[in-house]
Amino acid sequence: MPELPDVTIYLEALAPRVLGQPLDGVRVRGPALVRTAEPPLREAFGKRVTALRRQGKRLVFVLEDDLFLVLHLMIAGRLHWKTAGAPIPGRIGLAAFDFPTGTLTLTEASPRKRAQLWLLRGEGAVQALDRGGIDPLESSLEAFDAALRRENHTLKRALTDPRLFSGIGNAYSDEILHAARLSPVALTQRLEKEESRRLYESTRTVLRMWTQRLREEAGEDFPEGVTAFREGMAVHGRYRKPCPVCGSPVQRIVHADNETNYCPTCQTGGRLLADRSLSRLLKEDWPRSLEEMEETRAATRSRMQGPGQG
Repeated sequence: MPELPDVTIYLEALAPRVLGQPLDGVRVRGPALVRTAEPPLREAFGKRVTALRRQGKRLVFVLEDDLFLVLHLMIAGRLHWKTAGAPIPGRIGLAAFDFPTGTLTLTEASPRKRAQLWLLRGEGAVQALDRGGIDPLESSLEAFDAALRRENHTLKRALTDPRLFSGIGNAYSDEILHAARLSPVALTQRLEKEESRRLYESTRTVLRMWTQRLREEAGEDFPEGVTAFREGMAVHGRYRKPCPVCGSPVQRIVHADNETNYCPTCQTGGRLLADRSLSRLLKEDWPRSLEEMEETRAATRSRMQGPGQG
């Protein structure tokens, strides 16, 4: 899912292309994308884009006449800048936003179409979409700590909760927790003050670093290849690969469509966090540490090879 750094770079790339330009039209393939019926999309046609801004993981196009086009890319939605009048891409294409300067296309490479588009009238309607999370790049340590401890959740859940923090998702939360050397399952209300401060600083450092890195990668071009799995990430998407700090194999917890990636040496004192599906399968045989895991794997390999094959 595009998160704060990705959405920021999208908006920066759009600014020189659409600011001050009229939205000539919106072409939509399929009704599931548009979440509002009033005002109808045609009311936005011909209105100039006066500003662009981010609301959590949403992109907000501020239009003339107090209209707002709000787009949430969800997990697999991606934006592409094409020549004016470009067709909506086949199969994965959802919409095209036409400007005199070019066409912005929206694709979603997933069978489950989750991207969302609203046309809203008035600032109040836009604010009604806001889940209420604070912007971690603009908040003070005190505000960050208060949001973190508002409810007693795991750090992973708290960081990705849009009611608490704005713009952080599955990928960057893994990177933040690794940088802070904190377990993803540590409970928020049990954190020491020093740990909370470390998490605050790591959150700001990781988000700023990746925003700048993506900015440099895009240059003057429109950002393509937006993905949750990027070269240079420390743990996210790097299951069993070496941690860049200590060299231990990165581990993961899989739950539904998401996974949490972490380094047991840097973050959990060498303890392996029990993955629900594997824990149910292995029960009391679930390894408690990296050493136990390696011993289990070695024993399994030995059994598979059989006598005389080692």
